[in-house]
Amino acid sequence: MSQNNEQRSLKGKTLFITGASRGIGLAIATRAAMDGANIVIVAKTSEPNPKLPGTIYSAAKEVEAVGGQALALAVDIRDDEAVFAAVAKAVQTFGGIDILVNNASAISLTNTEATPMKRFDLMNGINARGTYLCTMACLAELKKSAKAGRNPQVLTMSPPLSMKTHWFQSHTAYSMAKYGMSMCTLGHAGEFKKYGVAVNSLWPRTAIATAAMQMIPGVDLALCRKPEILSDAAHLILTSPVFSSGNFFIDDALLAEHGVTDLDRYSVTPGTKNLIPDFFVD
Repeated sequence: MSQNNEQRSLKGKTLFITGASRGIGLAIATRAAMDGANIVIVAKTSEPNPKLPGTIYSAAKEVEAVGGQALALAVDIRDDEAVFAAVAKAVQTFGGIDILVNNASAISLTNTEATPMKRFDLMNGINARGTYLCTMACLAELKKSAKAGRNPQVLTMSPPLSMKTHWFQSHTAYSMAKYGMSMCTLGHAGEFKKYGVAVNSLWPRTAIATAAMQMIPGVDLALCRKPEILSDAAHLILTSPVFSSGNFFIDDALLAEHGVTDLDRYSVTPGTKNLIPDFFVD
């Protein structure tokens, strides 16, 4: 995956990004927009929320401010009809879809007694089912992109698969939901290879400072990294000239492969040594 950085660009590509109104999804969107990409912002938040800053419309403004074209769509990715309608609108607006980023996710780091079925259903509905649904809905367009030689990809923000008790025992429902996303990567990488559609996952080494993370008791955002470490890593994956599928990339390891070893600029508090490790990385 080595190529001169000046040649790496998503200019003219259309990215369908779920959960793009804030956080990691928005960071990936704005990084791609800097190249001149078309961004389909797919998220539920259309009205401002004091607890969760950012809407699909504020995200669209940020995308357009750095040189991209934006389409803001209010979509609950648990809703089959809404997702297929969003894909149709994206195609109508931009002519197709080249890249799907499955970023939308719900989190609850709770044990079984503290996780009601409503919360279980929310996490599995958004994380595992939502990833599967969005991939299914975009597949026909991704296949068209492959035939046109446009290097189509699915990138899912989910961890490497590891069937170890300690990744499940404290939050079984959440682990099931996130690994459901990773199983989509594993299966779809094999299934879509014949179409020329690459499917990969990306996950952080450390906790990332997002609004969702801020709502988890006991998490000190000062000991986290910024979403930009993932958007820069995602950009490397999405602009790779080499067909590479079925990978579970870790952000800092991927950056290191490309010569980026000084990661201090990604720290919320530069100089921090004791960053909070992520939940799913050995």
